[in-house]
Amino acid sequence: MKDIVLASFEESIRVKERFVKENLDALLTAARRVATCFASGHKLLIFGNGGSAADAQHIAAEFVNRFTVERKPLPALALSTDTSILTSVSNDYSFDEVFSKQIKALGKRDDLVLGISTSGNSKNVILAVETARDIGLYTLGLTGCGGGKLADCCDLALIVDCRETPRIQETHITAEHILCELVDRILFPEAFGET
Repeated sequence: MKDIVLASFEESIRVKERFVKENLDALLTAARRVATCFASGHKLLIFGNGGSAADAQHIAAEFVNRFTVERKPLPALALSTDTSILTSVSNDYSFDEVFSKQIKALGKRDDLVLGISTSGNSKNVILAVETARDIGLYTLGLTGCGGGKLADCCDLALIVDCRETPRIQETHITAEHILCELVDRILFPEAFGET
């Protein structure tokens, strides 16, 4: 059993090390884009399925409440949390449209979206990203498995070079936490004792 624990941690570390080597500049660009979005009075719309839906909700909460420092709330919404919207769209149209319909209703030009898909091929995430681009939103993708279709349709993709869902998800949440910290440092340097 100890071997299983050690092997899991070692693999998680390897995947994260590879991710940061391959995505460092893209992660910094993503942080600057999110910070600019917030600073200009726009919002971040986040979505995904399953564990990625949980990540969307988690990261929206970090922005709206706070991450590690006291600062004003930042406008982020998880599109995976309203069960009435999700079930009505799924029932009346298709599960493929649960996020794109919300983008159409809530997204305004210069808002930003973050679509999360471990496979990179979630139809509802891809459709939402395509819808967002059509109405002038900047699109970020957080994916794995070589990027999939999501990497091809978003403005900036952060890709975990791995095919194991647990390792991809562990890397996604680390990247999302780093994104939160970078955005806070860009927008609120005084909270970190920087000027």
